[in-house]
Amino acid sequence: MHHYAATIIRVIDGDTVVADVDLGFRTFTRQTLRLYGINAPENRGFEKQAGIAATEYLKNQLSHEPITVRTIRDRQGKFGRYLAVLFNSLGTNINREMISDGHAVPYE
Repeated sequence: MHHYAATIIRVIDGDTVVADVDLGFRTFTRQTLRLYGINAPENRGFEKQAGIAATEYLKNQLSHEPITVRTIRDRQGKFGRYLAVLFNSLGTNINREMISDGHAVPYE
């Protein structure tokens, strides 16, 4: 498990973001991150309205920069995205907030 500073470039949906991750020594990598332990509704199909609400909620949560990324054993999910827990500058665990505010459900 590692912690990195990151700048969020784009929120794809309620559980996926693109971030520039600071590896230190002025070295950065752009990564697609899957929020670990949660599943948010999709932005299409019958879940569309809930998905859009989850995406907007996540964008709002990420407005308190800088963002800290905690990776999960540097593990990647089935689509090659790194699994991560995000924390905003207030120290809030954004993954937990998504669940507690009803925008995602727990997922392993």
